[in-house]
Amino acid sequence: MRPELAPYATRAGESRGRLHQEPESPPRSLFQRDRDRVIHSTAFRRLKHKTQVFVYHEGDHYRTRLTHSLEVAQIARSIARALGLDEDLTEALALAHDLGHTPFGHAGERELDHLMAPYGGFDHNAQGLRIVTRLERRYAAFDGLNLTLDTLEGLVKHNGPMVGGDGRPIARMPATIKEFAAEHHVDLATYAAAEAQVAALADDIAYDAHDIDDGLRARLFDVIDLGDVPLAGDALSEVLRSWPDIARPRLVHETVRRVTSWMIADVLAETRRRLAEHDPRSAGEVCAAPRPLIGFSVQMSESERVLKQFLSQSVYRHAKIVEIMDRARRVVRDLFHSHMNDPKLLPEDWREGLENMNEPRYARHVCDFIAGMTDRYALESHKRLFDLDPLFR
Repeated sequence: MRPELAPYATRAGESRGRLHQEPESPPRSLFQRDRDRVIHSTAFRRLKHKTQVFVYHEGDHYRTRLTHSLEVAQIARSIARALGLDEDLTEALALAHDLGHTPFGHAGERELDHLMAPYGGFDHNAQGLRIVTRLERRYAAFDGLNLTLDTLEGLVKHNGPMVGGDGRPIARMPATIKEFAAEHHVDLATYAAAEAQVAALADDIAYDAHDIDDGLRARLFDVIDLGDVPLAGDALSEVLRSWPDIARPRLVHETVRRVTSWMIADVLAETRRRLAEHDPRSAGEVCAAPRPLIGFSVQMSESERVLKQFLSQSVYRHAKIVEIMDRARRVVRDLFHSHMNDPKLLPEDWREGLENMNEPRYARHVCDFIAGMTDRYALESHKRLFDLDPLFR
């Protein structure tokens, strides 16, 4: 039996509906269908071979975008259940949050953003919105997945408001998001619903935990290096006090699971404190609150900031990772320029309507194609076009 929803939860029965009207599909709720459509999408399957930190050839046990998304969904659903939120909406948002990522992780995104600068840039959140509203072509009656507006708004705003009280963008506003908000009356100045806020926090928790695990697995740093790092150092000390002679793999796992558990416990305690203070009686009141109602305590926020700083230096900026990602950026750059110069390189089903595209529209078309590639497909395409393997030669 599902737990009763809290007053501030988003209710499927009060949904704003879908972009295109469809008959219901009992016994599933609208949000259950959203989750299911994300899972069955082509873009979701491609996450299996998209980089999280390590390119797919480096080992079978490192996280990919797919396994990361599954871990985020598990954490998010646990938090949602404890807070009385809609678990299906939370899970749909968690599973969909990385659909717009390019091959080769953030390195691929930065390179594609640079290449697309004359045409509006590239943003993985906006790309995720393009995928679920336009680029997935599975259904006869519409493009995209036809998700509910509740899910779409959560995807757009899960990191917080995008414009200030004066209506001016807080950061760069991708055209895709701006047009979507205008067309569907999405208030970009308010916070997302609680379910989307949970998904965003779960993303941070999963990142921190699995980057410790993967960094240690890759020997980018050693367990002893965690000693002075907040959260991780305390978790490590607790494990060693209980099991001084524990084997390294068990030590790593026991440390990571404590970091995860402590962060989740902090989110629940701090969120309950904020909920008691603001007493929201509806999902709308959560969105209209003056700050996020789902969050870390001040102490945990600072500890998490320092932990992220350690991981940034020890993992993302490690010479081994930087070298591979510099080469990965070359792959994206070469593929973009070659496809911009020769439309015949696009697969046949991507050539439809090219004769009616001006340069900016064609550039976005090429961007959509390259952003959808897996690491493996991008490397194979590059080798076929240039007869070299820039990552491994």
